Amino acid sequence: MFFGRKPAPVAWIAVFLGNPGPRFENTRHNAGFMAADVIEKKTGVKINRIKFNALTAAVELGGQRMLLLKPQTFMNLSGNAARQAMRFWKVPLSNLVVVSDDVSLTAGKIRIRRSGSAGGHNGLKDIIAKCGGDGFPRIKIGVGAPPHSDFDMMDWVLGKPSKEDAKQIGDAVMRAADALETIVEKSIEDAMSAYN
Repeated sequence: MFFGRKPAPVAWIAVFLGNPGPRFENTRHNAGFMAADVIEKKTGVKINRIKFNALTAAVELGGQRMLLLKPQTFMNLSGNAARQAMRFWKVPLSNLVVVSDDVSLTAGKIRIRRSGSAGGHNGLKDIIAKCGGDGFPRIKIGVGAPPHSDFDMMDWVLGKPSKEDAKQIGDAVMRAADALETIVEKSIEDAMSAYN
């Protein structure tokens, strides 16, 4: 191995949203991290290299070289890691795919969008603000809404789902990982028609 040799360039960046640390494992807000865990198993890579304020790994997925990114900055500052990685690799916004939880979708449903607003999601909001707009594909994993309107949203997303919801979310996480591969191998249109 030659010292100072630059690694092969990446064409895509996948940002999986969640909060670091054992306290947040398997919470609704960490559905994005759960999808990253599926990609790890699927590809045999470990997302464990610390760079860009994130845990990272480069992988071949769908015939494309992709950087996998799990920001370690907590949800509300997820844009810091995404922006640093985009600048370093000169990846356009259209090739940044963000995987996140979504309370507006029932547990177990996934929705793929080419672009759009943050929909009240602070991680998406920060990425939109710091990475140059909302023109990036996203895969949203449904975690369900709180049972009543008085329920504190922060308590809900940082809480662990029921056994039944956890199973549904687990299935959705598997489909989200497959959808990510479809986006890079084929197109976002193919992924939307297959998984939405």
